[in-house]
Amino acid sequence: MTGLPEVVRAAPVPVLGGGLVDDAPLDHGASTPALRAVLDAVDAATRTYASVHRGQGWLSRVTSAHYEAARAEVARFVGARADDAVVLTRNTTDAVNVLARALPEGTPVVVFDSEHHAALLPWPAATTRRLTVPRSHEEALGRLDATLASLEPGLFTPLVVVAGASNVTGELWPLERVVATARRHGARVLVDAAQLAAHRPVDLTALDADWVVLSGHKLHAPFGAGALVGRADWLDAAPPYLPGGGASAEVTADGVRWATGAARHEGGTPNVLGAVALAAACATIDRHRAAVEDHEAALTRRLLDGLRATPGVRVLSVFGDDADRGPVAAFTVDGLDSHLVATALAAEHGVAVRAGKFCAHRLVDTLLAGGGTDDATAVRASAGIATTPEHVERLLAAVATLAADGPGAEYVLEPGAGWVPVHDDRELAVDRLW
Repeated sequence: MTGLPEVVRAAPVPVLGGGLVDDAPLDHGASTPALRAVLDAVDAATRTYASVHRGQGWLSRVTSAHYEAARAEVARFVGARADDAVVLTRNTTDAVNVLARALPEGTPVVVFDSEHHAALLPWPAATTRRLTVPRSHEEALGRLDATLASLEPGLFTPLVVVAGASNVTGELWPLERVVATARRHGARVLVDAAQLAAHRPVDLTALDADWVVLSGHKLHAPFGAGALVGRADWLDAAPPYLPGGGASAEVTADGVRWATGAARHEGGTPNVLGAVALAAACATIDRHRAAVEDHEAALTRRLLDGLRATPGVRVLSVFGDDADRGPVAAFTVDGLDSHLVATALAAEHGVAVRAGKFCAHRLVDTLLAGGGTDDATAVRASAGIATTPEHVERLLAAVATLAADGPGAEYVLEPGAGWVPVHDDRELAVDRLW
């Protein structure tokens, strides 16, 4: 199948001064709009929805089959090995925490400060080595190699945690080389693919990594599902993540025998519709992978070239301007608070971006330091399947205007609300959906 998959698009959005414009979705890094195939799959699954795994009715059997088919689809999407576990979770944060709870006591964890908080914070402080933000692949690999070499050999199997792509800049990490470095020291590797899987293929088997985590809401399946996929031994040996029904195989007066496999960490009634959405997104993106990569490569080039050519704009980078990356750019505008920039882009131009530190405070602080400005936060424009060339051009024109002349409207900084237009003729009247 050729061409981009169809995306469920929002209605036009209001801008200051009256009128409606096509929403320019440049916040894919936070959450992605649903694919039409995802919405259709969820609608179909809703029509037969019933209890999962523990019901004998026909619809329960159908729903259970949908859930397990979704698990198999996610496994295929990430190139899982035959004996890998696929634990369906709420999101990437949930998935990382499942593994963090399953670590054998004393396991050394090595993680860079450049990670998203979801991959940076869940690990035991006493056994975690946090490495400062590297500024090149070689520096990252050298520091990782030295840190792993410094660990006492033979006592524990270390775990290396690494992002597939930066949550802030979109830059890709050298995963093959990270895994090879870890293997030389007998370490295992967890890949955070939340910002990678929608843009580039992920293959656990080819990469020889041990686990991968991802989120549906970053993968055009915004229905509250994610996954931890990888080796089962630590998971089977650990206490259940959510003790309760489903996680228990047998309960007697003498105690509990817990289930093994994914069920051990999926206590309670699972999010069937979220799992179906995640699987539908995985299958759809796989079918359109070449078109998606071509589309996003063109958007990335124009986005970066345009921002870098704009006076007063500074584009942030971990590994340098030539680093391979997805369709993401983090930047600052001289003399303007980043939250004001994001507010003006939305209010005046209908462009949706993100401002802040993007749940990666240590990385953003490092990238902003030494830039010759007092910037405390940045703007992030993150494109994807739903972004068109016109959306990027509108962003670039608006940023150029902001950098040269400032906002076109008057704004005030209100406590608890951030920057808001002094005169806002847009009425936010949202009807209930039910």
